Amino acid sequence: MSTAIPDLPLLATDDSMLSRKFGREVANYFSGSPLNRVSFLRADHAFLNAAFAHPSASFLLLDNYSPLAKDTTTLAYASKEDIVPLTGPEPFKPTEEEHIKSFNSAVTQPIVLFMGLDEKKTGFQYREYKGNPYFAVDVTPKGSIVEKAKSVIEAVKTKRGVSFIPGARLLTLNAPEAAIYAQARALLDWNARNPFCGGCGERTMSINAGTKRVCPPTDLAGVPEGAEPKKREDCPTRHGISNLSFPRTDPTVIMAIVSADGTKLLLGRGKRYPPGWYSTLAGFLEPGESIEEAVRRETWEESGVHVSRVVIHSSQPWPYPANLMIGAIGQAAPNGETINLGNDPELEDAKWYTFDEVREAMGASSVGFGEPVTEKRKLRIPPQTAIANRLMAAVLDGYLSATPKM
Repeated sequence: MSTAIPDLPLLATDDSMLSRKFGREVANYFSGSPLNRVSFLRADHAFLNAAFAHPSASFLLLDNYSPLAKDTTTLAYASKEDIVPLTGPEPFKPTEEEHIKSFNSAVTQPIVLFMGLDEKKTGFQYREYKGNPYFAVDVTPKGSIVEKAKSVIEAVKTKRGVSFIPGARLLTLNAPEAAIYAQARALLDWNARNPFCGGCGERTMSINAGTKRVCPPTDLAGVPEGAEPKKREDCPTRHGISNLSFPRTDPTVIMAIVSADGTKLLLGRGKRYPPGWYSTLAGFLEPGESIEEAVRRETWEESGVHVSRVVIHSSQPWPYPANLMIGAIGQAAPNGETINLGNDPELEDAKWYTFDEVREAMGASSVGFGEPVTEKRKLRIPPQTAIANRLMAAVLDGYLSATPKM
């Protein structure tokens, strides 16, 4: 049951104290990126310029979050020459200070993200850091770049014979590239959702290779060429330590709840799920709440089941739009297994399934959210690419026993 996705990167097997006690570390889909993010270099414009211009640089293009790909399993990458008509030849040449000073709220600037270095390929080197650079570029036609973006999209599709993969939830990519896509999608979505400042309501701009946004003090919109930019109203985000807006991650708990006697799993059915589809329960972590408390609260609110002990199993980045799924396994309290859907109307149904019933569902073909169901079966579960599947597999493989099979 615990067979991992074949190409999902894992830490090497070791003989550390933690590994002996808890087994091998679990990795989930959308994690395990092959790129070293070298996040401390995002403000180094000499590095960004050199990386952008290097022949080994790869550019992942996204059109309304749909990535450029060879097929549904493999991403496709553009070259610098493909995107220069949209980004310009040196988008990172101005320093951060110069970039902010040249801000023009009437001009749409395509977001160019620096993703990291693939250290298995060593065509590029900057100081002691080696590895081919990876970028992601938002080519969505919008604002003042509609025609340029459309032109780049059509030129790349024609030249390379590739296309953009549509889909609200993309769970078919090979695992390493799924992690790259997750990083790009989450950051582009965050940039798109934060065009205005929370302090003064004015437009913000992207800096640090797409990983920060600032509220500039001046604006060139409507200013004659060569004239000084107009000053904007004072903004509280430009004072003290609150002068930057960073990407957000929303923590979400997702839990496999086991019956008190350790023979059944609690699964719920959302109102929009495909026919016969059940999954583990999940919900957002609230302020001032521990992970364990959130597991107990969400389980009781959605199903009426009372949970006692909770252990954290693993986590999964979930870029729809910016969640971190914190996977846990909990056990129902004795006499607390009665299902009651009257608290929170989120679930359409919830049931206790025996391990054998879940095992049978795992042995059959899984169906992704939104995929058509052509075969009738009493229980369908999410695919391996979802952490819900991995939590179920962990329980069935003896995670709760004294010597789990890892």
